[in-house]
Amino acid sequence: MTTLHSLMPSIPESVLVIDDSAVQRRHAVDLCREAGVEHIYEASNGAEALDLLATLPVLPAVLMVDLEMPGMNGVELIQNLKKRRIHVPVVLASSRESPLISAVETMTQSLGMEVLASLQKPLNLPQVASALSGLNRKQPAPAPDLAKFSLNDLRTAIQNGEIQAHYQPKLDVRTGVIKGVEALARWVRPDGSVIPPNRFIPVAEQYGMIHDLTLRIVEQACAQATQWNKRGLRLSMAINLSPQQLDSDQFVDDITKLIERHAVRADQIVWEITESSVVANLGTALGVLARMRLKGFGLSIDDYGTGFSSMQQLARIPFTELKVDRSFVHGAAQREHLRVILQSALEMANRLNLVTVAEGVEHLEDWRLLQDFGCVLGQGYLIARPMPGPDLPDWLRKNAQYLRTLHCEQSRLGAEANAAKTRSGNEAH
Repeated sequence: MTTLHSLMPSIPESVLVIDDSAVQRRHAVDLCREAGVEHIYEASNGAEALDLLATLPVLPAVLMVDLEMPGMNGVELIQNLKKRRIHVPVVLASSRESPLISAVETMTQSLGMEVLASLQKPLNLPQVASALSGLNRKQPAPAPDLAKFSLNDLRTAIQNGEIQAHYQPKLDVRTGVIKGVEALARWVRPDGSVIPPNRFIPVAEQYGMIHDLTLRIVEQACAQATQWNKRGLRLSMAINLSPQQLDSDQFVDDITKLIERHAVRADQIVWEITESSVVANLGTALGVLARMRLKGFGLSIDDYGTGFSSMQQLARIPFTELKVDRSFVHGAAQREHLRVILQSALEMANRLNLVTVAEGVEHLEDWRLLQDFGCVLGQGYLIARPMPGPDLPDWLRKNAQYLRTLHCEQSRLGAEANAAKTRSGNEAH
């Protein structure tokens, strides 16, 4: 399996360091040189950096930008880079507070520019080397196939089973053992073109096809769960629920018949519901969700923290699981404010006796943080991408050693904690 941390990245050949402090700029230059950067340019403010970029025959591979500078600060520089259509990956480096740095990162990304890392000063070599290597560590995302499709194409695809369930593993954060999967709809057309789910699912919802599509995915997921159960691989099966399903009393009866047909227990199925799904028709939605819980289905509040009513939804809906949105997981090990939000969400969920799931885990450092914070399940590209159901047993076999290394991280943390307790005890005596 290829994971983000398993790639062997290289350092870019050229970097432009932009910082008004001569001492800090020299320190950053020395770190870049020690990391292996061959060509290093310097500028003391944004205006000087723009002038330099206009004269260089070849743009540097990376810009390392301080935020607080006289004349033209880092924010203004980035805005001017956008206006001049200079698209060079950026490393943000500042001694200012983490939320401010994070805000500038979000701004930069919203302008369509790539941010390799956001670093708080003082800088150190591992920090800089990791940030610079991010230029080559990032895997290019496959370009989505934007082939057009008609409503009849989608209707036919649902009826003919072209839209298939793929499964993304969810691991026990403490042990690295697989505990469940999320079933995700994937549409591969007969000609080999791929229609992304964010294109066909909204269309299915808009034109009244989402009920049939969901039932097809549930049918496939139940059939797959039955096969895995027979092999002794009993996994929880998470399935996304459209808000429209919460407006239909018939949906509960339909899914109950499906699981009975495949001899799958209701407690093996977890329905993932976005926190905004219940708002439109509260009375009907709560009735549907209550009936699901009475039948034994699990309910997960999906993308927790991205809406404005998270706490309210937790108070009035009988959830059994809380799934923290990837925006609070990805990079949390490097950002203090994300760590605080992530930890508080997990602690609250644990006190409410909810299973906790973190999605979007892409880095080993974030995995370690989840172990520290007592998260139950983790899901993301660090573990695996979604895959067809028949591929899962083979994936488990091939990646057994890798999964054991994730368990070793927990063992390491436990050993360190025990050693700390021992030292504390010895000091007390």
